[in-house]
Amino acid sequence: MDQPLVKLNGVNEGIEIHIKTELQGADDPNKVANSIQTLFPEFPLPEEVQGPEFGAASNHIWQADQVPIGQFLTMLHTQRILDTALDAMGRHLKGDTTVFQIARQAALASKVAFPLPGETPLGGVIEVTLRSPNLTDWLHAATWHKGRDSVPRTIDDERAMASDGDASTWV
Repeated sequence: MDQPLVKLNGVNEGIEIHIKTELQGADDPNKVANSIQTLFPEFPLPEEVQGPEFGAASNHIWQADQVPIGQFLTMLHTQRILDTALDAMGRHLKGDTTVFQIARQAALASKVAFPLPGETPLGGVIEVTLRSPNLTDWLHAATWHKGRDSVPRTIDDERAMASDGDASTWV
């Protein structure tokens, strides 16, 4: 009988969580709010933010600490992109810290998309920083799926996606 998956959310699991997004230029605060709350429903939004107007572009930073990331993790499982998530979330792992980005425009469509390194997608990004002494183990647990019983994966292994986003193949 299958065991139910443990629902991780990062909070109270020894993970320091920092979520940040920048509104610049013509970014619509309502659309940015919708995108961030699709992934992180408990992200505290500012009381009021002035939208862009002719001659006055948006220039705001929204950030919060210890926002539960359970909804984001559930979406990774639902969309079956757990190996991609492991690669993207672990790509910049240094010691006990990792930083990764999520496309805001994809979030508006209730999807998770990780931009390729060095690219900024249309609509901007949400940046997530995770820190914990046990971060590597937590990332493996958060992205675990039954397929790893037969094809084990680890961060930055030979099966990781290439830096240009191409899938790695193996025999």
